Formats: sequence, C-alpha cells, structure tokens
Amino acid sequence: MTKIMFVCHGNICRSPMAEFIMKDMVRKAGRENEFVIASSATSTEEIWNGIGNPVYPPAREELARHGLKCDGKRAVQLKARDGADYDLFLCMDGANLRNAKRILGESCSHKVKKLLDYTGGGDVADPWYSDQFDIAYADIYRGCEALLKTL
Repeated sequence: MTKIMFVCHGNICRSPMAEFIMKDMVRKAGRENEFVIASSATSTEEIWNGIGNPVYPPAREELARHGLKCDGKRAVQLKARDGADYDLFLCMDGANLRNAKRILGESCSHKVKKLLDYTGGGDVADPWYSDQFDIAYADIYRGCEALLKTL
C-alpha cells in the first residue's frame, strides 16, 4: 500500500484538487486498494478553532466540471507525525516543498517532492491568485497521470 499526501499552502485549492483527481484515477485504473490518498496544508490560515475550511468554491466547481466531488473535505495541516504515516509528500510548488520539509524534518526529506517533478519539473500555479482553476486542474491532472505511471 502506497500512502500519498498532496500538499499546498492552505489545503483548499490545489492539494484537495490533486487528492480527488488521484483518487479518481486510481479508481478508474482498478488500483484503489493499492493507495491511501490525502491532502494537507503547510499553513493554518484556513483552519479556525481546529476546524478547517471546506474546499474553495471555484476549486470545487472545477472538480465538478470533471465529474468529481469533494464533499466533506476540510483543510488540515501537515504534521510532523505524518512523516511516519505516509510514503510520499507531493507539493504544489517550491515554497510548499520547503515548508513541508521543515514540518516533517530531515529524516523525511527524501519523501518530499513537487508533483510536477514527475512531468519534468515546475510548479502548479496557485489559482487563488490567478483565478485560473482550469489551468491548475490541467497541471495537477498531468502530474497525477505521470505519478500513477511511475507507481
């Protein structure tokens, strides 16, 4: 069983999109029993009094355009203890990569990569700022597709 954690800044846009895209891909490939797939944030900006905000509406709408649901998903923060529980931490950009390594510690740094490393490199641009959720979806889909081929 391969345990994958997708990571972004707030866990309301990119990382939950990746979580649900990847879950759909492995289900369609008949491989859902081979994986545990989750997502988390490097910050607590979207978590109030211990309760995370739901997936940002434009991200939820982009997923829905592709037939995917993310009902019930709420932001959670990446914790140091996750390092022992997951095999791979896939970050959306360089800042998330640095922060995830800081949170998880040196002993887990080999498990932390950028999602688009599987496509030749690059960052998934944050649609929070660009409002280009379709482009983020396409990049994430491409990254998840390449990841699945390597696993």
